[in-house]
Amino acid sequence: MKFAWIDLRTVPDVQREAVVDAAVHARVDAIVHDDVSLLDTLPATVKRVLVQPDGAGAGEGLVRLRTVGGETELNALKSAWYEDKTDIAGLVHVRDDATLTLACESARSLPYTVVEFRDPTKIPLEIVIAAADGSPGQLICQAADLEEAQIIVDVLEKGSEGVLLAPRDANDVFGLMEILRDKTPQLSLTKLTVESIEHCGLGDRVCIDTCTHFGEDEGMLVGSYSQGFILCCSETHPLPYMPTRPFRINAGALHSYVFGQDNRTNYLSELKAGSTVLGVGADGRTRRIVVGRIKLESRPLLSIKAVSEDGVGVNLIVQDDWHVRVLGPGGAVLNVTELTPGTQVLGYLATDQRHVGWPVGEFCLEK
Repeated sequence: MKFAWIDLRTVPDVQREAVVDAAVHARVDAIVHDDVSLLDTLPATVKRVLVQPDGAGAGEGLVRLRTVGGETELNALKSAWYEDKTDIAGLVHVRDDATLTLACESARSLPYTVVEFRDPTKIPLEIVIAAADGSPGQLICQAADLEEAQIIVDVLEKGSEGVLLAPRDANDVFGLMEILRDKTPQLSLTKLTVESIEHCGLGDRVCIDTCTHFGEDEGMLVGSYSQGFILCCSETHPLPYMPTRPFRINAGALHSYVFGQDNRTNYLSELKAGSTVLGVGADGRTRRIVVGRIKLESRPLLSIKAVSEDGVGVNLIVQDDWHVRVLGPGGAVLNVTELTPGTQVLGYLATDQRHVGWPVGEFCLEK
């Protein structure tokens, strides 16, 4: 999980106590201020960062944040870090190529580097992230608001390690922590055994065209029931008569559930451009994926019934065509029209019933 630094310097006095309480409760990594007496009141569970424009001495146990305007200031901070082993953070205002180079060097040299960018483009941040990759220090990027914080964490798929935000109120603190929280945990996939295959006739099926390139062992979890899903394969693998579509999942009939973030499901019929779904690998790894569009078309359908070792039934209705595929154990690519009783496929079992996609503890029978 990425971490948050909260800057109190511009927080209104009437909001400050609530913001501090929210920051401590949400377990932010650090609180930033230029008043050492205020920082001294904070609990030991939060890092205290003292802004020192003039490089004056710091109090006990504080991280000293100093502006780096050139090589002279950076070398002084590097010396303090190497010789005194005092916690040091450098603040670099990136305005041009020279300050961008300075930010890259600071990120490689200091235990903490805070970067603030004048221009709205994220190209300079990409460069600093790449330059600092593999270095022991931590990179913190300043965000003007929550919207920019969301963009920052996605830059180069990894973002900076931390985000610095001056919140308006306590809600901004919790909002930032929600953005930084890892929302795609590892899933424990299970082997399902195919019981039967049935041709259903004409119906509407949905292809999900995404804004990403799927791996060869990656797809989405789709199923007719909210408690059981089969891992549908992407069109990354070569097919006769047509080019590959490495961004596409031929997911299933429009009534089907697709498993998403935060243990929530969506009907395939609900998805649209800009929706988010969950990419799932054969090993259970997951990631957030953005939908570019969906394609709903009438096609012949095929019903796949499978069962887990514990007797939980799963159903998936897909387009009845050889080029539609699901994944089996070890990431094996299986054409749905060649499945037979006894074939093993990969799936996921959820214990919760659903109401508008959210898990709920109520009785519900699906068949």
